[in-house]
This record gives sequence, structure tokens and C-alpha cells, in this order.
Amino acid sequence: MTLYLKATAVAAALLGLALPTMAGAQTYPTKPVRIIVPFAPGGATDIIARLVSSKMQEVWKQSVVIESRPGGGTVVGTEATAKSAPDGYTMGFVVTAHVINPSLRSNLPYDTLKDLSGVTQVSQQHIVVAAHPKFEANNIAELVALAKKNPGKINYATSGAGTALHLSMELLGVKAGIKMVHIAYKGGAPAMIDVTAGRVPVVMEIHYAAQNYIKSGQLKVLALMSEKRPAYASQYPVVAETVPGVSAISMVGLVVPSATPRDLVRRISADIAKAVKNSDLTQKMVAQ
Repeated sequence: MTLYLKATAVAAALLGLALPTMAGAQTYPTKPVRIIVPFAPGGATDIIARLVSSKMQEVWKQSVVIESRPGGGTVVGTEATAKSAPDGYTMGFVVTAHVINPSLRSNLPYDTLKDLSGVTQVSQQHIVVAAHPKFEANNIAELVALAKKNPGKINYATSGAGTALHLSMELLGVKAGIKMVHIAYKGGAPAMIDVTAGRVPVVMEIHYAAQNYIKSGQLKVLALMSEKRPAYASQYPVVAETVPGVSAISMVGLVVPSATPRDLVRRISADIAKAVKNSDLTQKMVAQ
């Protein structure tokens, strides 16, 4: 199966369950719910997981516990979700790497389509290309020029291999004819530590997760990877203004073990959709 077909199949599985609640599962949940995040604490996915979990605690009147399982480009955490009890009390956050990993890795410890079922897509996120304030380049044109002068010598950090953050920079490299060196971390937070300390000059991160670093002057924005300038951040250029055809977003969703009863999955999906729709979650993500 081609990369496109595999990615499409997995994405369809993730999005296909946002349906009305069926009968049953009315007493759920009767105990705390665990949500596995496949990154280290403090990064973009961890932030959104905690925002969503706080809303779900209000809806369910039960504790929602976040458990970080970083490593393997999200594989460690996703495996833990896939192999958990299919009772609705363990679910996992996934990102774009969930769609891509089956095509990049032939030895995944789970079958993405057979072992996991999508609950809902939670959000789509803007990606920022940022750098340490002392980095020589101040925009994408200068980054491209610098990388062409120093092929294979400029490092960039991401939260993991196979993520949208990683692949979007690789896309820029192909389109612009440059080669940079990818440094993969177990989450956005450890990547930010090294970039703000000056050990790695460039970082790809979800914009809302990087905003505090940007506002404090610890990072400077080179561009956003969005197709066009988002209204809330119109002061920043997008990469496509300099390198046409380069844009990307990151997807975040929730999955459960595939044997989880379908009426329960639909109940969870409907509860999350209701909580997010009736909350200030979107504004909170932008304001981070």
C-alpha cells in the first residue's frame, strides 16, 4: 500500500467515529479515566491534553489522569494505548505521526488500523519555524541562504521523528534545495530546553506551545508553516510566501483499543465534542 493510501486509511479511521451517541454506556465513567500522551510533559500535545482533560472532568464528574509515555516517535505511548484494556478507561492522544508511522516503519508493535479505533479529532494546529535569538537568519529567505552555504551543518529540533514538525521541515528542505540535520527529542519541552540554551539553533514547534518563549524573547519567529497567515498571528509571514508550495499543519486526535464497545466510543466522542464546543478551549490554546 502506498504512503498516500496508508495515511488516508488511518486518517479516515481516526475521523470516522464522530457520530451521534448510541444507546448504552450511560453510566460511563464510574472511575478515573487515563489519557496517555506519547510525549514528555510540557510540549504542545501535553498542553492540549491537559486543557481537554479539564473540560472532560467537568462533564464526567470524574478525574482524568494524564500519563506521559514518550519515545519512539510516539510509538511507545501509542503501543501502551493499543495494549490497554478496551473498557474506555484508557485512551491515547495521537498526532500526525500516527498517520505516517505505518508507512515509515514495518515493525510497529501494533497494527494502526486493526488494534486502534479513532474517537475524534481534537484539533488542527499551526506550526512555527523558530530560532534562538542569536541565530544568524531572521526569516526563511535568510535561513535558506544560510543552509545553502552550510549544507548539512545546521541542526533543527523537533518533538520526534515522523511528526508533522519533522516532515514539514523536510518538505521545506526538498522544495528549497537545502539539507539540515534533524535532532529528534522525546517531546517539545526537552527540545525547547536545548534551543533556548543555544545548543540547537532552530526548532519546529506548535505555535501555541512556543508562544511563551517567543513573548519572553527566548525565541524568534522565522515563519509559520500555515497555508496563509492566521488571523490571530497575522504579523508573522508564512513559509509559502518565500518558498511556494510549502505548508503544513499538525493533527491531534484521540484513540482507544479497537475492541472498545462502539456505543461507548460514540458516547466518549459526543461528550468530548460537546465539551470542546461549549468551552473556551480554542482561545486558551491561542493564548498559551
